[in-house]
Amino acid sequence: MICPLSLNVRITEFLNKFDIIIIKCYKRKIYEVFKNVASSYDLMNDAMSAGVHRLWKDHFIRRLGPTSGTKLLDVAGGTGDIAFRFLKYIDNLNKNESDDLSVPNHIDGFQLHQEDQDLSSSSSSSSDEEDNPMTHHVTVCDINQEMLDVGRQKAESYGICSGMSWLKGNAECLPLEDNQFDAYTIAFGIRNCTHVDKVVEEAYRVLKPGGRFMCLEFSEVKNPLLRSLYDNYSFQVIPVMGQVLARDWKSYQYLVESIRQFPNQEDFSDIIRNAGFRMVSYENLTFGVAAIHSGFKL
Repeated sequence: MICPLSLNVRITEFLNKFDIIIIKCYKRKIYEVFKNVASSYDLMNDAMSAGVHRLWKDHFIRRLGPTSGTKLLDVAGGTGDIAFRFLKYIDNLNKNESDDLSVPNHIDGFQLHQEDQDLSSSSSSSSDEEDNPMTHHVTVCDINQEMLDVGRQKAESYGICSGMSWLKGNAECLPLEDNQFDAYTIAFGIRNCTHVDKVVEEAYRVLKPGGRFMCLEFSEVKNPLLRSLYDNYSFQVIPVMGQVLARDWKSYQYLVESIRQFPNQEDFSDIIRNAGFRMVSYENLTFGVAAIHSGFKL
């Protein structure tokens, strides 16, 4: 006769193993999704947001307000959308300009001014940048090599040779030392992580005291009528667009579903607070279709 306690232990062990298998399958699915959409990632974001994501990202960087000395870690940022805006924002700041921060798809859409081009072609290394406290730098971290490859290719086409580096790493376990960065950004990536709380805890760990966490993510539309319209667009239109534009119905269907499974604005704010951040706030964009979340390591 099997002891009830022993049976409970066996059942618990089985369930734990089953959970591990599910998590591994989920992570693999996410990796495959972004591997498939890497080459058409900008197109995917256009479909998911009806093109408005470009304006959201511009506003996101303005809210961050980086300066010439800012060290930024941009996680799940493989294609460089946020990183390029960060560099262009500071470039505009140095020239006392306030141009549109979006980067057009064509090669000539992003040009550093002449002084930066001279610096880019010089022999200065990333270590020199780290030694200079007034030199800004962005580290782009992504778990998917295909996404990073797309970002690197963009950087080369824009003529960007300095001020940024690329790192393959898991947002839930960053291969970085503590207290390294002034700012941490993650845009439209955190909802695809298995353990959102671990991602935020890692952000807290790698930020310097006084550092800022900022997240741009699809969120919950509060107005019932607008929510109904957005749901219809999301589930009826976006997967079809994915099939027509990228021949990939399943990946786009998953991305829509991932939005609905992500915590709403208030719940995600609680996760940020629980990780240790203070002065936590959020700003709804386009009636809550997306939201910017912010917190400080104090």
